[in-house]
Amino acid sequence: MAEVTYEQLKHKTVAELREMAKGIEHEAVKGYTQMNKEHLIVALSNALGIQHEHHAVVGVDKSAIKARIRELKTQREAALAAHDHAQLKVVRRSIHRLKRRIHKATV
Repeated sequence: MAEVTYEQLKHKTVAELREMAKGIEHEAVKGYTQMNKEHLIVALSNALGIQHEHHAVVGVDKSAIKARIRELKTQREAALAAHDHAQLKVVRRSIHRLKRRIHKATV
């Protein structure tokens, strides 16, 4: 069988995935005719030894942003304990903006 990636499996139909599973003798694909698409993708990935590709963050210092988010989370807890709703809103928005910066830099 040709080398298949996780992304290629995601773009196949259930019928195509079941056809692939038919030719594989592996414990993970037992009962493939009863599986839905999500379960078939996981089973075929396990049977074929395919790892899911992880995305990378490009253009920003992810570790510095995550450290700042951790600091803001402690400030958020303090604002919650003090019932300071104005400060709580500011801190939550800051956390949200930092998380969005990481998400936008992910490729």
